[in-house]
Amino acid sequence: MEILWYQYILIALAATAAGWVNAVAGGGTLITFPVLTAIGLPAVMANVTNTVALSPGYLGATIASRADLEKQKKQLWLLIPASIAGGIVGGILLLNSGERLFQSLVPYLILLATILLAVGEPLKKWLNRRNQEHSGGKLNFFAILLVAMAAVYGGYFGAGLSVIVLAVLGLILNNSLTELNALKQAIAFTVNTAAAIFFIFSGNVNWSAAIVMAGFAVLGGVLGGKFAGKISLLALRWTVVVIGVIVSIIYFLR
Repeated sequence: MEILWYQYILIALAATAAGWVNAVAGGGTLITFPVLTAIGLPAVMANVTNTVALSPGYLGATIASRADLEKQKKQLWLLIPASIAGGIVGGILLLNSGERLFQSLVPYLILLATILLAVGEPLKKWLNRRNQEHSGGKLNFFAILLVAMAAVYGGYFGAGLSVIVLAVLGLILNNSLTELNALKQAIAFTVNTAAAIFFIFSGNVNWSAAIVMAGFAVLGGVLGGKFAGKISLLALRWTVVVIGVIVSIIYFLR
């Protein structure tokens, strides 16, 4: 479909907001995906385009966590292959589920992502207390399988993936919250990159929208990092949660 000039402005504003939100609180997909469908992109194409456009943004957070990742090379060697496989499987499921089925799932996916965003901060606080009080275990096949299943969800839709991965890792490992966050960032980056590379060859990417989104998402990420200390993270997080609830209601009504 042909995107009109004023729609590119909407895309750019949404991508800037998403980059800002992802850099500070998470949940940027809850802003960009509805905008892409609102301008007329089919739901599957909107999701694919969104994944391809926003996936580079995870690289910065992963690089920033490299010191903590250096301490967890063994876990990475076990979790990265599962993340790649899960991301690709999720992408395959998306492209083969069809437009009608995916459209029917969108309201539930957005609502799920909104709930995950809402519980993300309480989850971090609980894990921090738990890991200070209890000794944890080591990665096992079941834990890797759970991460792979989360990666499938990430390749299929993706919003809220970080919360699911953090919960799985936190319940298995006794690492510090900083180390768990680093692993989470690496897994989220791997899942999104694997799905994005798969999607590039699918013929379902609206490249003009993706290029605009990628550029402005980077801008938003820079702005978010620069002004992170000047805004209330709690207020920003709950603003995105409210947006997610409203959007999911709109999709349910449609």
